[in-house]
Amino acid sequence: MSNKEILWYLLKKKHINITLVNTVKIDNTALIKVEELSKNVGPQSMLSSNFDRKMYHYGTFPEGFSWGISSSAYQIEGGWNADGKGPSIWDTFTQTTNTIPDNANGNVACDSYNRLNEDLYMLRALRVKSYRFSLSWSRIFPDGTRKSLNQKGVDYYNRLIDGLIAHNIEPMVTLYHWDLPEALQKVNGWESAEMIDIFNDYCDFCFATFGDRVKFWITINQPQTIAWSGYGLGNMPPNVKDPGYGPYIVAHNLIKAHAKAYHTYDDKYRQSQGGLISIALNADWAEPKDVSVRREVVAADRAMQFQLGWFAHPIFKNGDYPDALKWQVGNKSEIQGLPQSRLPSFTEEEKNFIKGTADVFCVNHYTTKIVSHVTARLSPASYEYDWDFKEEEENDSPTTAIPNQKVVAWGLRRLLNWIKEEYGDPEIYITENGVATEAQTTWDDSARVFFYKAYIDEALKAYKVDGVTVKGYTATSLMDSFEWLNGYNVGFGLHHVDFSNPNRSRTPKYSAHFYYNIIKDNGFPLPDDEKQSLTKPSTTKNIKRLQMCLFVSRDQFPTRYSALRYWSQPA
Repeated sequence: MSNKEILWYLLKKKHINITLVNTVKIDNTALIKVEELSKNVGPQSMLSSNFDRKMYHYGTFPEGFSWGISSSAYQIEGGWNADGKGPSIWDTFTQTTNTIPDNANGNVACDSYNRLNEDLYMLRALRVKSYRFSLSWSRIFPDGTRKSLNQKGVDYYNRLIDGLIAHNIEPMVTLYHWDLPEALQKVNGWESAEMIDIFNDYCDFCFATFGDRVKFWITINQPQTIAWSGYGLGNMPPNVKDPGYGPYIVAHNLIKAHAKAYHTYDDKYRQSQGGLISIALNADWAEPKDVSVRREVVAADRAMQFQLGWFAHPIFKNGDYPDALKWQVGNKSEIQGLPQSRLPSFTEEEKNFIKGTADVFCVNHYTTKIVSHVTARLSPASYEYDWDFKEEEENDSPTTAIPNQKVVAWGLRRLLNWIKEEYGDPEIYITENGVATEAQTTWDDSARVFFYKAYIDEALKAYKVDGVTVKGYTATSLMDSFEWLNGYNVGFGLHHVDFSNPNRSRTPKYSAHFYYNIIKDNGFPLPDDEKQSLTKPSTTKNIKRLQMCLFVSRDQFPTRYSALRYWSQPA
């Protein structure tokens, strides 16, 4: 197999359109150099023991890059009713239903409420720059309101924040990660517009109490999951099954609640505290099933708008929903004989209030879907049927312990480029990225190492090659924990937790050592053996230039141009 054939095969496996200009014969010793990337491209490398390394972009992230790791309160803290904490909707759900495998719950979880020092030790050992964690709203306000203030809950988070700062780790604090106080759900939770002011008061208290030390705030984690899974499908707390209206009403309130919290911070605290505030949005990459078919391309773009654009467009663009979303839901509503769209509308005043309410773009990403157009049914009314597209798994990618989260690393680079083009080149923080393995995985988690090597390198390509402003990366997660509807059957952690042991012993996995080295090196610096090879002259005399353009064409996304350019020249 020739070098050109090898390159063609490997690149086509990633579904990237290719243009080759001035290609010439390359023998086995020719070197191709792209900025800091050096690769020995030849047939022998197909069988080489370090072939996987040859396919990665060597280079480093910018100085000051934020290397982090994540957790969330309900998943790790335990102490569900300790020291005055009130119940959350996840406490109620897991304790009163048989939905979770083995009837698991977060009553104890990793017992981080009682093992704070052990968590701090793990974080210090990893040498992370930031730790993303969430505050348990019902630990601070047991009934969700300020009048129920629980000082012992506040003390716990003060100890955590102070401990992080003592180890030079930046606290990245999520104010709401799904665990709504049960008392607030009894008054309709996020379906009620009253939640906007209630949430703002909770945020105001947290800014005032912790903001002298916390300089990175995330208001809400994955509002799309809250709206669809919590109030549409109803498979997650609060288990409201209202697929036609619920998700849109809840999303509307979440967006306005985020905007109000942002303005509260901006008006009252930013000048004295000097922090950042954003919202963490989840996004799979949507790859068209056939880039040569226009309606498949449009369907993939629509998929991006229904998941990411639903929240990002109002916040990062014009204060309003994407046109694709408004047209789809409005058109379906009209055909269904409804007097108005099921998608609520913002007033002009609300649009101006919402627009620009994020200092940076925070995105959670796990996988890529292959998307094609379908004409969905009209009845019953449903957010899902409003899409007019279907999603499939990428066939050639490795599976994980969660069937619908395949390892498709190249999708991250596409996603980051799409965000850059769609939202005006914002500073981007990857605030969740990780892979699920079977619960019995202890120290030998080679699949997770492969995942991080592949995904982080795609982020590096986006930064170094494509010019995307990637400012930080947060691995998911610090340790195995309660994984929502999967209970303890899967784990995302870089540390294994023995949930059969009352002490919840923690053990670093191989991925923890791997991530430590990435942080230490700030990416993937060129290995010494590759540096040495650059000093050897090429035996190919007639190489002029090899130029490869890897791009997502205008035809793929007609309304924007997301270029993935990759220029190669001989050393």
